[in-house]
Amino acid sequence: MSKHTIPGKVILIAGGAKNLGGLIARDLVAHGARAVAIHYNSDASKADADATVAALESAGAKAVALQADLTTASAVEKLFANAVAAVGRPDIAINTVGKVLKKPIVEISEAEYDEMSAVNAKSAFFFLKEAGKHVNDGGKICTLVTSLLGAFTPFYASYAGTKAPVEHFTRAAAKEFGERGISVTAVGPGPMDTPFFYGQESTDAQAYHKTAAALSPFSKTGLTDIEDVVPFIRHLVSDGWWITGQTILINGGYTTK
Repeated sequence: MSKHTIPGKVILIAGGAKNLGGLIARDLVAHGARAVAIHYNSDASKADADATVAALESAGAKAVALQADLTTASAVEKLFANAVAAVGRPDIAINTVGKVLKKPIVEISEAEYDEMSAVNAKSAFFFLKEAGKHVNDGGKICTLVTSLLGAFTPFYASYAGTKAPVEHFTRAAAKEFGERGISVTAVGPGPMDTPFFYGQESTDAQAYHKTAAALSPFSKTGLTDIEDVVPFIRHLVSDGWWITGQTILINGGYTTK
């Protein structure tokens, strides 16, 4: 069997309890992953994490849920250590962690900026660092960013701005880990049909985003559906391994670079 297929692989997914992360976990197990470590942030997501673990186990995989606030280097280090202890060294590490803030620059406080930077940039950096230490040779690493990296828009400076460094982290990691056969990518979905989107947007803004993509009329919601993102991530962490150092926007023609 090809070393670039999913069957038999061990997976770690940060932010894997629900929404896109949870669907990625289910999809990879459906394609043969043998063990998955699911990270979740807080008690508010514990029930979702437990439900995802139960679904993975029902599908025949070994699964575990691990709680952590990944805004410190030590927490990310501990997450990888606990994942390795529970399911083994990962072949694939996927980071879906992120936080959105839609707000004018002149209204953003220092505390808000620091939190956005910690969640979106700092945690991504140290996830890549620990993945570089723990992912098996020939492995795959993928980080979720945002299609707003290709947009010219107001109000998302702290969100897109703190996701933007991940592009540079991804390129550097791809070069540094490439000698071990590890591919490193970033994926930027368009506005997705999840609570992550609706909590930030007014009714008018929701209506705009639901018509903004070239393929919006052919989406069940007009937005990027998580079911349409998952196959691309599966490809990048398997047969698409030759793609590395890239940030790929998956958004139905919402925006491009």
